Amino acid sequence: MKKNKCLLSVAMIVKDEEHNIRRALESVKDVADEIIVVDTGSKDRTPEIAREYTDKVFFHPWKNDFSEARNYSLKFPTCEW
Repeated sequence: MKKNKCLLSVAMIVKDEEHNIRRALESVKDVADEIIVVDTGSKDRTPEIAREYTDKVFFHPWKNDFSEARNYSLKFPTCEW
């Protein structure tokens, strides 16, 4: 049997979002084929909570440049969109 095509990737850039990340991940878990989380230096439980939803949790230091962090996060999605 042919595996379903990976259509939608969701890539999130986060830092210290333990109070919000669960709600954000819950909102996409049933529509996204893969979830990628790039943590930019959390000191709270953000990475641990993200791992409850995906094994694609990556770390990248915040360099005070959103576009740099975004470009890093775009290395990981494997779906069409």
